[in-house]
Amino acid sequence: MVITQTREPGAASRPVELVKGFVGAVLFGAAMAAGVVGPVVGRMDVFWAGVGLLLFAFVVVSLGSSRRKRAQDAAAATSRRALALIESRRAIGGETADVPVEFVLTVAPDDASAYRVETNHSVNLVDLPNYTPRGVVVVEYQPERPWNVTVVDDPGPEWAGRAAAETVDSAPESTMVVGPNEGYSYCLLFLVGLLIGAAAVIVPFRAQVFDDGGSDTTKSSSSTTTSSSSFSTSDLTTEFSSTRTASGSVTVDSMLADGEMRWSAESLIKGMGTDKVFNLSIGERVMEVKPVVVPATDAGAAPIDMRAIPYERLPALVAEARSALGIKNPTSWHIGFEPDARTKVLSIRVTVSDDRGAASLEADAQGHVTKRNPG
Repeated sequence: MVITQTREPGAASRPVELVKGFVGAVLFGAAMAAGVVGPVVGRMDVFWAGVGLLLFAFVVVSLGSSRRKRAQDAAAATSRRALALIESRRAIGGETADVPVEFVLTVAPDDASAYRVETNHSVNLVDLPNYTPRGVVVVEYQPERPWNVTVVDDPGPEWAGRAAAETVDSAPESTMVVGPNEGYSYCLLFLVGLLIGAAAVIVPFRAQVFDDGGSDTTKSSSSTTTSSSSFSTSDLTTEFSSTRTASGSVTVDSMLADGEMRWSAESLIKGMGTDKVFNLSIGERVMEVKPVVVPATDAGAAPIDMRAIPYERLPALVAEARSALGIKNPTSWHIGFEPDARTKVLSIRVTVSDDRGAASLEADAQGHVTKRNPG
């Protein structure tokens, strides 16, 4: 039978320390997740909140560490000396003059029952013959932490004389004392806290992180299997108006994926047989050309050149619209294109919205922001 001692100074406050450690782990997990999620979804406020959480976590952990250190110092201050019988010894490594040795000792306190304990102590090769089984040595121990035993190399004349003159009887093996193994519980609690903290940040933004973050699986080679397209072209002219019905749409997993908009545009151009359209829009998963009706007298209405649009800059415009226009949790976005009626110069409008309202920004034909319309 092995006796496991669990009482020590500060034992009553251990639940408080565990709670502090758990809270610190949650804060660390949330801070690390915020540092990644914030830039991915274009929410710098989330990123800076993560920085603040990280600093707060350091404060919480530091408070817990300082309190634990004070408890250990208080225990060390109560250390006492006693004689101990060497039951066995075993060198456990070392290639230098000082060899780490594992001792099994019977510790015989003056005012308590003897007990057995294992401890490690570095012994110089020259002094190793002085530490033979059945020999008596002087040790220091802590009454509240009896497993914490240290062999004293130079105990002084009084204790050296006692070790030479007195004998110590072996304690039964059933009195072996070992310290509480708290390492696993602390590690498990820390890991659980990290996961909870990270989940608390990732879950609210999971749609943007996993859907809009872009994936190589939606590039041109795989888009063929995850997209759908439809096209039609016809003209109907009357005395009053001309209906231009070149139309089509391409549906994919995410228009924000790398190269997806350019690929979708080329698919539309190929399907419709023209790269000049009059009504082009891009949503989260759809690029669409709709038929338009223009007055018969307006034969000079400017078309949109689909190959001239800076598709590679559009995802960045969407990210800026999400983060900089005051819409805290945008649920949808939309891109529209409109040539100026007089100059024929193309303008791009990116609109984001949630259940409370909408906001937009405008950009020129090169994708540079020219105007912001906050929500």
